[in-house]
Amino acid sequence: MINIGILGCGRIGQVHARSVRNITSARVVAVSDAFETSANALAAKTGAEVRTTDAIIGSDDIDAVIICTPTDTHYDIIHAAARAGKAIFCEKPVDMSADRIRDCIKVVENTGVAFMTAFNRRFDPNFANVRARIEAGEIGEVEIVTILSRDPNPPPVEYIKSSGGLFRDMMIHDFDMARFLLGEEPLQIQAVGAALVDPAIGEAGDVDTAAATLTTASGKICQITNSRRATYGYDQRIEVHGSKGMLRAENILENTVEVATETGFSRAPAQNFFLERYEAAYLAEMTHFVDALNAGQHPTPTIRDGLRAQLMADAATAAQQTGTPQSL
Repeated sequence: MINIGILGCGRIGQVHARSVRNITSARVVAVSDAFETSANALAAKTGAEVRTTDAIIGSDDIDAVIICTPTDTHYDIIHAAARAGKAIFCEKPVDMSADRIRDCIKVVENTGVAFMTAFNRRFDPNFANVRARIEAGEIGEVEIVTILSRDPNPPPVEYIKSSGGLFRDMMIHDFDMARFLLGEEPLQIQAVGAALVDPAIGEAGDVDTAAATLTTASGKICQITNSRRATYGYDQRIEVHGSKGMLRAENILENTVEVATETGFSRAPAQNFFLERYEAAYLAEMTHFVDALNAGQHPTPTIRDGLRAQLMADAATAAQQTGTPQSL
């Protein structure tokens, strides 16, 4: 049985708590949050105790911590948890600074604790199926990966100001997915972006519409497009073209009913919220984390995967701002 402490009881903390409750070999023992009301509410749902973050990290009855606190707190928590010998599940990004992530890597590797970066999309059943079939050689050698990711609506501008920008906040998931599907590290990134959805996002120094092209040493290409707006729901699609064929994962719709009338064929919109779209992925990633700990193994994605995605996001930001391709 893996005893878990959840640090941060907001939306994503609640998601992970729900996942743990569905895993028979793990349980939430304690929770903490800067807001007492949030901590008490999650404790009531899970049967856990409310403790301070320091108390959870220092508790002998806690095997692992799930870090769902604001990004600027991750650095200190990771250092403290690693030195206390706790396994760590950390929401992305590990940190906004690649150098600070490198510092975290040192303490994680020096202490030998298990660390998982929460790139949940690797665990989406359809995306994982695509990866498995690539590895089985079904479409031969991968040549082009296409990733489309569009949110139903943009976040508040106040969030944009502290998010680190679209490439670090939104496209970072797609950078990790690119590595997951290409099977080879990208070496160069080109990127463009514009504020087409909300002028206030541009005034805040960010973009809401962007595209990036990644290339590997052997010439494999990945094309990523992001938008903060999609009128038809949460748009999440991937396509992988290879020497023997193509694999594609489409959107998950609100239902599978199709209607045909004299005006043509129509289907339901895509699911509208990331929590419902990736519900299965959240459970699968937490199950992987717990199973790895029970088996005495290190889970993936690792903290180094978190660093690699952050470096790609930094390079894409620089490429968009300068108009110059960036090397990795």
